[in-house]
Amino acid sequence: MIRLCEKKDEDGIYRIINDAAKAYQGVIPEDRYHEPYMRRDELIQEIEEGVIFWGFEDDGELCGVMGIQDKGEVALIRHAYVRTDQRQGGIGTKLLIHITKLTDKPILIGTWEAATWAISFYLKNGFGLANADEKRNLLRKYWNVPERQIETSVVLCSPGFHAKK
Repeated sequence: MIRLCEKKDEDGIYRIINDAAKAYQGVIPEDRYHEPYMRRDELIQEIEEGVIFWGFEDDGELCGVMGIQDKGEVALIRHAYVRTDQRQGGIGTKLLIHITKLTDKPILIGTWEAATWAISFYLKNGFGLANADEKRNLLRKYWNVPERQIETSVVLCSPGFHAKK
């Protein structure tokens, strides 16, 4: 079941993100990976900045989460993670389909360039890769990430998205 996450779900969201993000260890640049991958105060700040989390629940327990953040002319998918022991079961696809129906705006997704599994997932679900110049511009405009992360990330765009020049 997919449901809107509430304040009481913060601990579950935190645990899912940090469990699933272990897949990045040894894959993304070493200077970008740390434990925990997302600190609790960072999660709270993301929520305060407008990231709305949706969760996939099985037997009363969250096992996948995905956030959406309205950024004016676009929406961002943020922090899409499925618990390690429940990957490859369609949870991410169900969350993505649900979230994309929540907005009529173009959707952008940022992820690590080395996270080939994530890129493949979004490409399979109809998103396209922004070119290098567009990627840099979009990351600077819609995300608050350091330059090093911009260098080592990609942006995927919903079908038909065209960046304004």
